Amino acid sequence: MSKRINWRSLPVQLIVAFMGLVILTAAAVGLPAIFLIRNQLERQAWAQVEQGRRAAEALYAAEQSELTALATLTAQRPTLQTLLSNGDRATLTSYLGVLQAGAELDLIFVCDSEQGVLAQAGTAEMGEVCQAGLAAGYRVLSDQSGSHVWLLAVHKLEDNSDSPLLVVVGRLLDRDFARQMQTRTGLEHTLVMDGRAGATSLAGDGLSQRTIQAVEGHPERSTFLWQNRPFYATSLTLNDDRPARLTAEVALDVSSLATTQERLTTNLARSILVVAVLGSGLGVVVARWIGRPLARLGKAAANLSQGDLATPVQVQANVYEVSLVADALEAARAALQHSLAQLQTEKAWTDHLLEAIVEGIVTVDQHGAITFFSQGAERITGWRPEQVLGQLCDDVFRPLETNEPFSHLIPAPGRQQKIVVALPNGRQATLAVTGARLAPPEAGAARVALVFRDVSEEEAIHRLLGNFLANIAHEFRTPLSALAASIELLLDQLPDLSPAELQELLNSLHLGILGLQTLVDNLLEGASIETGRFRVYPRPADLGQIVGEATRLMQPLLARHRQRLTANLPAAVPPVAADPRRTQQVLVNLLSNASKYGPDGGEIIVEAMVGEQEVKVMVKDRGPGVPATQRPQLFRRFIPSSPNTDKAQYGMGLGLSVVKAIVEAQGGRVGVEDRPGGGAIFWFTLPVAGIRGLGDLAKEIS
Repeated sequence: MSKRINWRSLPVQLIVAFMGLVILTAAAVGLPAIFLIRNQLERQAWAQVEQGRRAAEALYAAEQSELTALATLTAQRPTLQTLLSNGDRATLTSYLGVLQAGAELDLIFVCDSEQGVLAQAGTAEMGEVCQAGLAAGYRVLSDQSGSHVWLLAVHKLEDNSDSPLLVVVGRLLDRDFARQMQTRTGLEHTLVMDGRAGATSLAGDGLSQRTIQAVEGHPERSTFLWQNRPFYATSLTLNDDRPARLTAEVALDVSSLATTQERLTTNLARSILVVAVLGSGLGVVVARWIGRPLARLGKAAANLSQGDLATPVQVQANVYEVSLVADALEAARAALQHSLAQLQTEKAWTDHLLEAIVEGIVTVDQHGAITFFSQGAERITGWRPEQVLGQLCDDVFRPLETNEPFSHLIPAPGRQQKIVVALPNGRQATLAVTGARLAPPEAGAARVALVFRDVSEEEAIHRLLGNFLANIAHEFRTPLSALAASIELLLDQLPDLSPAELQELLNSLHLGILGLQTLVDNLLEGASIETGRFRVYPRPADLGQIVGEATRLMQPLLARHRQRLTANLPAAVPPVAADPRRTQQVLVNLLSNASKYGPDGGEIIVEAMVGEQEVKVMVKDRGPGVPATQRPQLFRRFIPSSPNTDKAQYGMGLGLSVVKAIVEAQGGRVGVEDRPGGGAIFWFTLPVAGIRGLGDLAKEIS
């Protein structure tokens, strides 16, 4: 049983409708005949162009042979050689002019061995002829009027010298020459210099602005329009020297061929128009029959593409395939609506989750461009998403501690890398970066997700802890080593020590213990400041008594270094609002530094200046002084010493930071300045008692 034809099928209907159109078109249009006639006309035209090219090639060869013979005859004239031997240039020039006119040449040059001009007849200001004459043939030479095409021939004068002379003869290939070639070959003739049209037989100017099109499969052939007339052209190479490449172009006016082709095309167009009218009538009927349901279906698809998933797809069609497409589109709409609702729910949950994550999340594509920038990343870096999306991660994140780009520092999946980068407004941060691929490695161009945290504070704490431990070890090592040495000597040689030696060892032990006690006090004070439990209790106090007690405590250390301590206090010093124990600790720290960095046998001075509201206390030494570059950081903790000196500079350890904390807690100020004659002056101020109530003077540093 044969298969039943479904007349509602769209392919069947289209085949039936357009079969008649194809038959009518094939019967009405004689495409094969037109094609054959057109090809035949073109072949004849190109054959005529090729024949003209061969004729031009033969004419150019004959012209060159003739000029070569003229160069030989000119060089062999006895009169010429006699004039050259006599060196009579005036007569030689006149003679060359006679030869030029008789031989119908445009130039005759006699060149020496160094390619200089001895004599010439014809075009002036063309010294390059001698250089060009060394390679005879068709050449492009320049003079004051521009570049021109020349045919040159050269012949060497036969003489007995080591530096033979050359005779160069030439003819100018100008417009007259091109017209002669047009007359001989029957084709238009043009000389082309490195792509620029020169002498031509075509009438009119501006030939260089013509548009030339190459013929596919025939690199030597081309077509162009000149004064609204089409031409077929071919070329032959006269000189392939670079950059002044020289070719001759022969062209055939094919206006008649174009007219014939236009007439054939017109007839073809009329036939096609008749067929199109007949076919259009049939096409309109079919299009209206099939187009209505397809239009409704297209409108429904457009609504879906614009996001309208609520409107059902309802299309009634007599075409079976259109009905199938409508049913499939409705099913796809319902499934897409359901999937979109699920995706919106999941996206809302994902967005909420990303907003809650404090870490920064950035994704980059296979080219390193940023494709996602979370709110956490915005909070950490200060960049807004619109500033970085689409930018290369190497341009956004610039590492500060290495010259490598950021993309080379991204760690492997599952690993972490700390990178110091520059942020907006001159800030910098240490980012702990973890990388992960968003697709398996075999996927090729996979994107990368970066998760990072700002660990700048953690890194600062780690560095501070390392500096703290290093400085504490350094501060404890020296006094402990001295104490250990003194005790070891005391244990080993106690029976043999004299009272003076025993006293010296005991003083050394006392100084070491005093240094350790001061260090421990400073550590405790630093810890109190750090934890917010540091307190001072200012009350009216006698500054002279505080200075005297600090001087007494420092005497053993000063005596060891043979240093003198002088206290210059005014006769009437008003009571100051200060915590005596804390203020004494300030003086001990400053005097300890002055003794440590001052020379042995030197003098340390403690002075006081009384003002209206405060008393300024100064400790003067003759140490190395404090460079101006170190003063802003001097009263901070754990400032390393300068590497340019053997001794540690001021500010090493905790002493000066504790001094600053105590003085400022009592309402005073602290600073350092240069001492005239060398050394430094450390100073601090204390409020005069009675300026404020004592209750206002009690302070707490947190």
